[in-house]
Amino acid sequence: MTTAAPTRRFPIFRLLVITGAVFVSVSSEFLPTGLLPDIAGELHVSESRVGLLVTLFAFTVVLSTAPLTALTHRFPRKWLMVATLAVFAVANVLAALSPSYEFLAGARILGGLAHGLFWSVTGPYASRIVPRHQLSRALAVTNAGGTAAFILGVPLGTALGHALGWRLAFGVMAGVVVLFLLLVIVALPPVEHIVPTVTGEIVLPLRRDKTVPAVVIVAVTIFLFMLGYNAFYIYIVPWATQVGTIPPDVISVFLLVYGAAGAVGLLLAGIYGDRFPRAAPLVAGGGIAVGLILLASFGPGSLRAVFVFAAIWSVAFGAFPPLLHARMLHSASLRLRDTAAAWTTIAFNLAIGGGALVGGVLLDHFGIRVLPWAGVVIVLAGFVFVLLTDRRRIAIHPG
Repeated sequence: MTTAAPTRRFPIFRLLVITGAVFVSVSSEFLPTGLLPDIAGELHVSESRVGLLVTLFAFTVVLSTAPLTALTHRFPRKWLMVATLAVFAVANVLAALSPSYEFLAGARILGGLAHGLFWSVTGPYASRIVPRHQLSRALAVTNAGGTAAFILGVPLGTALGHALGWRLAFGVMAGVVVLFLLLVIVALPPVEHIVPTVTGEIVLPLRRDKTVPAVVIVAVTIFLFMLGYNAFYIYIVPWATQVGTIPPDVISVFLLVYGAAGAVGLLLAGIYGDRFPRAAPLVAGGGIAVGLILLASFGPGSLRAVFVFAAIWSVAFGAFPPLLHARMLHSASLRLRDTAAAWTTIAFNLAIGGGALVGGVLLDHFGIRVLPWAGVVIVLAGFVFVLLTDRRRIAIHPG
C-alpha cells in the first residue's frame, strides 16, 4: 500500500472531499428533526416518537463505535470510509421506503452503526495527509461539513420534504451520499494507519498504551463541555419563542444567523488553533459560558439581545469541536489515533443524548428559564476539570 506523505502544500481539495462526506453524514443524522410532523402523520405515531429517532441514532453510535473500530482496525482507511458511506446510502434508501415506524427505526440504527465508524476514520484520515503543524487547520476544514449540514443540509432537506414528501428527502440524501462516495474513491489517497514496530519491540495491547490517560482526559473534557451546551441547545427553539419572544415565523431566520455565526467560529479555529493549541480551546469554552450567561441574564424579552448573544454563543461553539478534535489527536500516540477518534465520537454523542435527558428533566421540574444556567454550571465544571488535568495530559504526550 502506498502512503500519502505530508507535503508543504495544504491539500485543500482532498480535505474538502472529506468535508463533503462529513456534510452528508451529519445531514443524514439530523434530517428527521425538520420532518417530525410529516413522518409522524404518515406513520401514525406521535412527534415525540419520531424525535426519538435522533436519540436512537446517537445512542447506537455510543454503543457501537468502540467495538466496530477495534474490529476494523486493520482495514484500509480509504475503503472503510467508502464502506461507511455506502451504508449511509442504504440506510437512507431504507428510510425512504419504510412501511412502518419500526422499519424506519431499524434504518436509523443501521445509519448509526456506520456513523460512529465513519467518524473514527475521517479525523485521523485528515491527520495523515497534513503535517502536524497544520492539524487544527485541516480539522477546521473537515468539520465545516458539520456546520454546513446545520446551515444548509437539514434546512434544505426539510424544505424538500415539506414540498415533495419526507420520503423523497431521504431518497435525495441517499443520492448525495453516493456522489461523495464516488469523490472519495477518485480523490483521496490510501494512507498507512498501522504504525510499524521497531525490530525487537514488544507490541502492547492498545489499552496499555501510555497515552490512554490523556485520551480519557480529553474525552471527559469533550463530554462535560458538550453536555452543558446540549442541555440548552436542544431546547433553544422553545426557549427562544417563550422566553426570548422571537415570533415563530422568525425562528428560521434566527437559526440561520445562529448557524452562520458557528461558521465564523470554525474559521477562527482554523486560524488560531495551531498557533495556540492549549489556549484556544479554553477561550472557546469560555465563550460558550459567556454566551449562555448573557442569554440567561439579558435575553428574556429582548429580540435583539437574543440574536446578538446567541451569535456570540454560536461563534464560541463553532470553534470548539475542531479544537477538541485536534487536541484529542495531538494527545494520542500514532497507533492510538483511530481509537481516540472513536472515543471523541462517543463523547460527543453521549453528550447529545445526555444533554437532551438533563435538559428535559430540568424543563419538567424547574421550567425552561433554568436551562441556560444549567448549561453554565456544567460548562464551568468542564473548565475546572481542564485546569486540574491539563498538566497531566501534557506530561503524558505534549500537544
